Amino acid sequence: MAGHSQFKNIMHRKGRQDAAKSKLFSKLAKEITVAAKMGDPDSAANPRLRLAVQNARAQSMPKDKIERAIRKSQGGEAENYQEVRYEGYGPGGVAVIVEALTDNRNRTASAVRAAFTKNGGTLGETGSVGFMFDRVGEVRYAAEAGDAEKVLEAAIEAGADDVQSDANGHVVTCAFEDLGAVSDALQARLGEAEEVKAVWKPQNLTPVGEKEAATLLKLLDTLDEDEDVQNVYANFDVADEVMSRLTAA
Repeated sequence: MAGHSQFKNIMHRKGRQDAAKSKLFSKLAKEITVAAKMGDPDSAANPRLRLAVQNARAQSMPKDKIERAIRKSQGGEAENYQEVRYEGYGPGGVAVIVEALTDNRNRTASAVRAAFTKNGGTLGETGSVGFMFDRVGEVRYAAEAGDAEKVLEAAIEAGADDVQSDANGHVVTCAFEDLGAVSDALQARLGEAEEVKAVWKPQNLTPVGEKEAATLLKLLDTLDEDEDVQNVYANFDVADEVMSRLTAA
């Protein structure tokens, strides 16, 4: 098992579905508010907002919560969020990128630094590990969207760069600047995606043993639970049997 896609599975296995869903809705709402405030409140004229709303729908976020988040961007009560990226190393030399939306940079920086320090990591300067990742677009579909051949054909026609399919679903990767066009083309062929977003994709993965993996997962969980943190990416590679033991504990 490898990469940032671990986190939702880990949370489900720990039996924290309700808490995870509530936290996810909060993060989705924040992204919708920021996207609407930075651009047009009409998603048809605002690509970032369109993607944020699409992701919210894919996660079954209620329509009234989506509309409330958009309205909030137009009112005086909306916080002035800043986009911040943190980079560092976790246990075993694993590179970690943390994306946050915050109205208090000092609070967020302190919390992120503490998470790294308490869990065997080191927070570095911006750019210290970013060169190990590529900024790409990622579109995720459930397995029910079609078989591997159907999705591959749709991805090629949409102008995507790569497709990975397994029993859990399909992950289509494209150039960052093509994400909007590719996702629209895929939707026309396959229906609405489970998730559409820009991600940091590791160029290479770092193998991690069981002891280091246990501490690393604590770091990633701690970061993911912070209300200011939107996304966490890491270039780790943990054997499936090791991951099973750790997440079953």
